[in-house]
Amino acid sequence: MNKTMQAVLRALSYGGIEVEVARRLADLKKLDPMRIFLKKLDTEVYNGEYKVPIRMYFADETSMESGNENVPVILFFHGGGWTTEGVETYDRVCSRMAQSTGQLVISVEYRLAPEHRFPVGFEDCYAAAKALYGGALLPGIRPEQITVMGDSAGGNLAAAVCMKARDTGDFAPQRQILIYPALNNCYTEESPYESVRTNGTGYLLTSVKMADYLDLYEGSPEDRQNPYFAPLCAEDYSGLPDTLILTAQFDPLRDEGEEYGRRMRQAGGRVHIERIEGALHGYFALGIQHLYVQESFRHINRFLNIEHARNREV
Repeated sequence: MNKTMQAVLRALSYGGIEVEVARRLADLKKLDPMRIFLKKLDTEVYNGEYKVPIRMYFADETSMESGNENVPVILFFHGGGWTTEGVETYDRVCSRMAQSTGQLVISVEYRLAPEHRFPVGFEDCYAAAKALYGGALLPGIRPEQITVMGDSAGGNLAAAVCMKARDTGDFAPQRQILIYPALNNCYTEESPYESVRTNGTGYLLTSVKMADYLDLYEGSPEDRQNPYFAPLCAEDYSGLPDTLILTAQFDPLRDEGEEYGRRMRQAGGRVHIERIEGALHGYFALGIQHLYVQESFRHINRFLNIEHARNREV
C-alpha cells in the first residue's frame, strides 16, 4: 500500500460511531440507478408476531420462473456493525452474488441496534433460517442445498445461527461462508489478537468503532460472554458446518476470523481459510470488477462446487 493511500485512509479513519450519520451515508447506496434492473422478489417470515422482511435475488429470468426443488440457496446476513445497512443498501451486493454463484440469494432485513439490541437481530436471523430449512419459506428445499453466509456483523450472525442450530437441533446447516466476520467481544488493547493493534487505526474500520458497535449491540454486559453474541466465547466448536472463512489483510478482525477457523479444525471440522492480501475490511461491497472481489468469488465458487460434489457422492 503506497504512502498516498495510507494518508487518505488515515484521514478517513477517525472518531467513533454516530449511528444516524452512518445510516445516512449507507442510505446513499439506495440511489444506485442499476437497482431497477435487479431480479428480485420481496416476502417475509415470522419471528413470533414480528414479520421479518426478506428479499430473494435471482441469477437470471430462468431461475425466477423455475421451481425450488433443485435451486441452491445462499441465506445472507448483511454487515454494518449490527446498527446500519440493510437489504436495500445491499441490493447490488446480493444481486451480484446471485449472478456470480448462480444461486438464489435470500437477504434478511433483521432489526438493528441500538433500537433493537441483542438478541433481537440475531433472533430475526435465526427465525429466517429456521423457516428456510423447515420448508416454510421455499417448499421442497433440502438442507444440503442451503449455505448460510454473512459479512462482518453478518458473519457474526451467520456463525451464531449455525451454532444455535447445532445446540438446539432445530435444523442442520451443512455449509457456512463467513466474510471478515466479527466474532470476539473486545477491541481494546486487552484484545488477544495482533490485528486489532496493527490494523486498529488507519484502515477505515478502527478498533474504537468496533468497541462502539459492541456497546450499541449488547443488551446487557452479560451478553459479552454469550457465544451467540461473540462466537469465540464458545466452549465447543465441534459439529459445525463445513466452513469457508475469508479475511482481509488490513482488517482489525483478521486474526479472530482465522482463529475461529483453527478452533473448528481442531474440533474436527472441515474449514477453508483464505486471507485476501492487500484488502481492507468492507472490500466485498466493491464492484465486481475489483480484483479482491473477483478473488473472493473464486474462493466462494470453489467451496460451493466442492461441497456440491461431496453431497452428490453421499
